[in-house]
Amino acid sequence: MTTDEDKLRALRRKIDAIDDSLHDLIIERTRVVERVRDAKKSDKIKIRPAREAEILYRLMARHSGAFPKRELSRMWREMIVATLRFEGPFSVSVFVSEDEEGCWDLARDQYGSFTPMTRHVSSRAVVEAVCNGDATVGILPMPRPDDSEHWWRLLVSEAPDTPRIIARLPFIAGDNSPGAKLDALAVCIVGQEETGRDRSFLAIEAEQDIGFKAIESALSQAGFSIAFHQTWHDPDQPAAWTYLVEIYGFIDPEGQQIQSLADGLDERIKLLLHLGGYATPLGEAELALEDDADDERETGS
Repeated sequence: MTTDEDKLRALRRKIDAIDDSLHDLIIERTRVVERVRDAKKSDKIKIRPAREAEILYRLMARHSGAFPKRELSRMWREMIVATLRFEGPFSVSVFVSEDEEGCWDLARDQYGSFTPMTRHVSSRAVVEAVCNGDATVGILPMPRPDDSEHWWRLLVSEAPDTPRIIARLPFIAGDNSPGAKLDALAVCIVGQEETGRDRSFLAIEAEQDIGFKAIESALSQAGFSIAFHQTWHDPDQPAAWTYLVEIYGFIDPEGQQIQSLADGLDERIKLLLHLGGYATPLGEAELALEDDADDERETGS
């Protein structure tokens, strides 16, 4: 007669066999990634944020069973970043203020528990670290209406090695870190690629205050709507106004839409610049298991 202890040993042997199979697949996946690395050897920076987001979108959509999606997402983030590090040097510079360290937790969660990370007490130092190649990615607080420092102005340059926005953190909803209510943006010297569920950032420079109504109208005519906006103006430079605009959707910096936007603002602006963008993070609904989602639908919550 089979005892409960015998059943438990058999189940543990089965788990061990599954673990071996998973490990074998990780080894095989790594060999394929090495071939990808060889194919990308001409690329100075290997990170592809859109591709990373698409991997998680696809896996969360196909997932089933009781294993939590958040933990599954974190496992894949660690694996993605581990392979990034052997594709080439990879490190992160993080803005950490005296009263807010949440960006550090967001950086760790997105870019790996063992990735080299450096703290900086100024946003300029973070951006300069990325510009100089001392870090691959920089993490900075998400712009807010009450900001006193507009760090995004450091990205308003046409120089080829100027960092661009590549991601919004946390990418996985439900963070339990001390900085859980904080959002951040990641910057890197790579361009934005389309995923189908994106937001983009534009910077507009003008010699006078053209107002957001004019910008919103021009964006609407080009097929876009505004998610967030912010203005920077130096009173010591009356003829210098800079606007940050976050828009819903992907906008190609070389495409017709951005040219249409420039045409709509005509001589009122002196510079229209694409500052990058991000694939929208995984939301609570996407990370809920099917049983949980069914319960929420039944209770109307």
